[in-house]
Amino acid sequence: MTGPASPPGPIFSSVDDLLSDARSRLVRLDPAGAAAAIHDGARLVDIRPQWQRIQEGEIPGALVVERNHLEWRLHPNSTAKAEAARPGQRWIVVCSEGYTSSLAADALNSIGVPATDIVGGFHAWSAAGLPTAPGGTRPDEFTH
Repeated sequence: MTGPASPPGPIFSSVDDLLSDARSRLVRLDPAGAAAAIHDGARLVDIRPQWQRIQEGEIPGALVVERNHLEWRLHPNSTAKAEAARPGQRWIVVCSEGYTSSLAADALNSIGVPATDIVGGFHAWSAAGLPTAPGGTRPDEFTH
């Protein structure tokens, strides 16, 4: 009689290795490049929790989808998709500093949703003097 199989060992030895692997598949954008991509039709999705958006602010026009719902809300074939989820829609994921967004963008790409993120996240966007607004938008809504 055999027992349950042992779980495999870790693929990555650290979170930094996991992050490097995810970023190796992304063409990340600086804030100006993200603004240009948005102008050309990409959509911005803010994955930060509400408390963080209230504290830091938001980028006008971003769709708010907190991280734990992201794949379900942006995949165009999902039964829980957001109205903005369309086949081929390019997404730019934003978090506070550009770490969680890299992992999230890589996950979206893995399910066929074209995505990247902003180097430095919301903090870099704001520091670049690009538009921001007070936070507090509810999930699944667009910021003002």
